[in-house]
Amino acid sequence: MSQHHGDYANFLDGAVATSVAVKQYIAQNIFLKYVGEAAEIVLFLLATMTIVEILDNNRCFDFVSQLLKTRSSRRMLWTMGVVTFLISANLDNITTTVMMLTIMHKVLPSRRLRMLYGSVIVLSANTGGALTVIGNPEGLVLWNMGKVTATDFSLSLFVPCLLVWGIPTWLIGRTLPERVETEWVVMPYRGDDTNLTVWQRLIMLFVGIGGLWFIPTFHNITKLSPFLGALCVLSILWVVNEVFNRRLFSANMMAERRLPHILRYGVIQMMLYVLGIMLAVGVVKETGAFVWLWERLDVVTGSTSLCGFLVMAVSSVLDNFATAMSFVVMKPEGVTNDIYYKVVAYAVMAGGNILATASMSGMVLLKMERMHGGWFFRHVGWKALLGGLIGLLVLMIQM
Repeated sequence: MSQHHGDYANFLDGAVATSVAVKQYIAQNIFLKYVGEAAEIVLFLLATMTIVEILDNNRCFDFVSQLLKTRSSRRMLWTMGVVTFLISANLDNITTTVMMLTIMHKVLPSRRLRMLYGSVIVLSANTGGALTVIGNPEGLVLWNMGKVTATDFSLSLFVPCLLVWGIPTWLIGRTLPERVETEWVVMPYRGDDTNLTVWQRLIMLFVGIGGLWFIPTFHNITKLSPFLGALCVLSILWVVNEVFNRRLFSANMMAERRLPHILRYGVIQMMLYVLGIMLAVGVVKETGAFVWLWERLDVVTGSTSLCGFLVMAVSSVLDNFATAMSFVVMKPEGVTNDIYYKVVAYAVMAGGNILATASMSGMVLLKMERMHGGWFFRHVGWKALLGGLIGLLVLMIQM
């Protein structure tokens, strides 16, 4: 209670301090604060997952498969990487990873090629998600906590994210054969296929993805939590969906397309994980351990650059989100858009690309393709490490 001496005195308002009063203060003023912060992130992720489900039900992502219709291995690699990078910058990285891996699995029959292309999808999803404040939970928490602003965050990380994505992708592309064997399976009509035209799908895609870009503006205007902006986008998209499919709804012909189970359960798993980590970090913060640890860390590193290398090393073996939250909460309150927060956001992403087990999207790849972490590091991890170090140096230089 030493950290909240003044607030606790105001809470008592002259009353006698008892164990019951302490418990009431913790429940009303401390516990609810951390639950509220975690709930904001969970509700935002829930809204974005529902937006993806509506878009997928109307086959708004079918254009991705059309873009991949080529036998040139490098062209397919870069197309897949660019599309994943752009989508992940707007949606959360685990949703993008599962969606792109599902599409890739239907196109490439070779398991070895799926492992390489899947690794590039993970790299692209992680780097694209780190570019914006809505692309992954780490950036979303920084934005919710007021540590960064959306525009400054993206502009600062643009070049480093391109490097940490482009360098390993280029190196992986050099190991691929000139031509790649593909297969295209035409699915039979299942009774739930959408009847929307191409323009209607484009409008829905614009409302869904474009609406997410409006959330930072919504936050700046209203000062309300970003998850409310995401729910507003969801409500508008839902209205558009009802209007476009009114004939199917009236005829009771509109059925729900089945999303991959790993997408639905994976995102729910991520929500619960984010909730647990944020509450756990809050508990550790209240003990004062982070203050003690920051004092020791400041003596050892002494600079943001060395701290960035330390964060990258830790996040290569520990989970990205847990690492990011620990280092963000550890630092005493600083100014908005402090370089430290950007370095932490970049370093946890770059470190998570070295070993697939350190990121949620990497774990999805390991499960879907039954890969081993050792194979990932030998063929992809060291390339991601090289790109991550170069990107971190560029980030420090431009700051």
